[in-house]
Amino acid sequence: MQTLRLRSTALAAGLLLGSASLSAQTQVTIPPIDFSGVIYSNYQYRTDTRAKDFNKFDVERVYFTFRMPAGERASIRVTTDVFQQQTPGNDAYYQGWTLRLKYAYLQYNYLNGTAANWTAVARMGMVHNVVVDHEEQFWPRWIAQTDLERAGLFNAADVGVATLISMPNRFGEIYAAVENGPGYTSREMDRFKDPQVRLTLTPLANSRTRLLSTFTLSPWYYKGAVASRFVASAPPPVTNGPVGSGLDRDRWGILAGIRDPRLTLGAQYTQFKGESETGTNTIGAPRVVIDSTGHMASGFAIVKPLALFDTAYSRLGVIARYDKVTTNTDTDAAYHVFIGGLLLDLTRRASLAFDYQETLPDKNTGLAGINQPLKTWFVHLVANF
Repeated sequence: MQTLRLRSTALAAGLLLGSASLSAQTQVTIPPIDFSGVIYSNYQYRTDTRAKDFNKFDVERVYFTFRMPAGERASIRVTTDVFQQQTPGNDAYYQGWTLRLKYAYLQYNYLNGTAANWTAVARMGMVHNVVVDHEEQFWPRWIAQTDLERAGLFNAADVGVATLISMPNRFGEIYAAVENGPGYTSREMDRFKDPQVRLTLTPLANSRTRLLSTFTLSPWYYKGAVASRFVASAPPPVTNGPVGSGLDRDRWGILAGIRDPRLTLGAQYTQFKGESETGTNTIGAPRVVIDSTGHMASGFAIVKPLALFDTAYSRLGVIARYDKVTTNTDTDAAYHVFIGGLLLDLTRRASLAFDYQETLPDKNTGLAGINQPLKTWFVHLVANF
């Protein structure tokens, strides 16, 4: 009996040791999560006649970004946008800050090469638009939206598929995408999809002159369309029938710039074509398509004058930007945007800006919000973490 007990004890001990060893061998490794974020905050004071002396402290938005691997050659990115409701129609839901997605996609590296070879990734989900994120590498988004966003031509992201191809020897990149069209702030509303492509060239990337090595030239094209308001037929007998064709929403342009801790310069020219409708698509008031073709020229500069002479004085900078927007070449309607001020880097990851921004009509402008001057003084703060 004693021998049996000893053997049972030894067997139980062996099973426990084996179980512990197996547990150690099959331990699950949790993939690392790369978490980062940025806060945009400001104080603003209006001086125009529409809202003279109106002022407020505001947290414009907070971005939270999560990145992590999703298997060999694959990874994910999710960026949430915490923003303040700004439209009266949404006040019934909530008048404060709310949460939405800005980027959310799976990325697969389908072409891995060395620095001297081609590399490429594919993305699917809520991906970057053709040029806005690229321009934000030159222009600080925390001071104001890029010229394209501010003019209402683009959102920064949309749902679709995209590829980013990097050329050998740092010569540039190609970005191409097919997306829904309305932007990340809205779900898909029609059957039309918007193909788009950007070619970015950095011909002087290997120059020994640091300033010239950052020179970038980026032509881009966006083929867009939206559905007619009359895609569905109205009840007879007053209808002229459904309209299945789309309304053009094309954009194309070229961006040039250099970026350096001491000096950043950028300029962009954009052509845009849009179509709208009037009438009620009935016999008495037939549908009429109105063509609105316009163009925009924008330029900006960020200079740290003391850093040009001594790298120890790199915290203070001067910023200026000017946008000239012709909303319709037939009517010659136009307005301009001016932004100017001072920058102060508090740390490597936090900065202040003291700036003035205005939107002024130039001629024949009847657009809502632009037919009267808009003048605002700001204190902007950005903090990266």
